Amino acid sequence: MIDVSWLGSPLDVRPLFGAQHAAFIDLLRGLRDQEWSHPTVCPGWDVKDIAAHVLGDHIGRLSIHRDGFQGLRPHADEAFAAFLNRINDEWVTAARRISPPMLIDLLSSTGDQIVEFWQTVDLDAPNGSVRWAGPEAHPAWLDAARDFTEYWTHHQQICDATNRIGLTEPHFLGPVLDTFLRALPHTLRDVSAQEGSTVQVTVPGPAGGTWTCLHGPNRWALQHQPHPCPTSRIRLDADTAWRLCTRGITPKQAAERAEIEGDQQLANAALHIVSIIWTPHQAT
Repeated sequence: MIDVSWLGSPLDVRPLFGAQHAAFIDLLRGLRDQEWSHPTVCPGWDVKDIAAHVLGDHIGRLSIHRDGFQGLRPHADEAFAAFLNRINDEWVTAARRISPPMLIDLLSSTGDQIVEFWQTVDLDAPNGSVRWAGPEAHPAWLDAARDFTEYWTHHQQICDATNRIGLTEPHFLGPVLDTFLRALPHTLRDVSAQEGSTVQVTVPGPAGGTWTCLHGPNRWALQHQPHPCPTSRIRLDADTAWRLCTRGITPKQAAERAEIEGDQQLANAALHIVSIIWTPHQAT
């Protein structure tokens, strides 16, 4: 077991994979022919491209982590984010030859295997790095949560593109927000602040909560409780919070929707949180 107490208490999202997967397949089966080509928030990708990207995620997860097969690696001097963007684009382009019915069949099969795979994993075991949380090794529970939030986010993007209501019930959205806020300590890593400084983020409502990031002697650390007198206090609604963390909106747009008290500079730094692999040149 590795010490990641600075990430806050562990969470177990494994019971949610099956319901999310079933809802995703139902969503795709309910799409009208023309809706597959609706544009999405992901630049250059339509609804079908998003679904194909999820299929690629399934195949990559099963091939690498279940089967121990690493087929692709970054080129020399290629940053990981650039590598990931490149292979994602290559995959989506190739998958455009797949028909929607076949895509649904493939997603149904691989998604069932993803649900089964995560039930076999020791959540406390080291499982590589969730890069938006930092470069060090992280336990499998964070990787599982990262996986779940990615599937949930792409589900929402398709719902947005087709004017449908997504999986915003608290038992889905709550763990998503809780996972995304684990990026706060890494987000604040280079911020100059006195030891003991705190940033408190509150998302009201049944899916929300309060997260406090404390500047300790060695690093920032996350706590799942309010602070009596935070240095900076941020209040975001749930919709703004998840869109900010996935760069569906910019930090500036989030700040315009937020209630901020205390240290403005510290709050602005916290609002640069990103809970996906993302590079600044990508459109938001």
